[in-house]
Amino acid sequence: MRAPPHTPAQRTAARTLALTATLTLTLALSGCDPGSTPHRPRATATTPSAAPTASLIQACTRLIAYWAEQELTGGEGAGLDWEQKGLSNEQREIYDAIVHAAHAERDAHGTDAAHRLIKRQAEQRCTAANGATYSSDNWRPPT
Repeated sequence: MRAPPHTPAQRTAARTLALTATLTLTLALSGCDPGSTPHRPRATATTPSAAPTASLIQACTRLIAYWAEQELTGGEGAGLDWEQKGLSNEQREIYDAIVHAAHAERDAHGTDAAHRLIKRQAEQRCTAANGATYSSDNWRPPT
């Protein structure tokens, strides 16, 4: 693990990335679309129950794939810890396994193969875990 950002600009960038990831996950969890007009659809027997789960899975997949690719390439925010990245405890476990596998894949078959592995495994693992939103009691929403 790398040392946390030290310059004010790096700390600001890290906070901005963490806040963006947290906001994205919060909106996905609540089913909100920041660009839409607030409304409440009437609940009916035909309301799809899979929609919230699909949103959680998509948010999980995007978060993990983004941060795993940043870590693999040494991109911006690669040294942040899992809480700064806006990951749940369960997502952190998935992320760690994917990053480990991606490094091995890159060493064996190159960077493009590692990127494909990240996308594939993030989608598979987030789907299997229904968005991987579990967090232990140490998690608190940002204040």
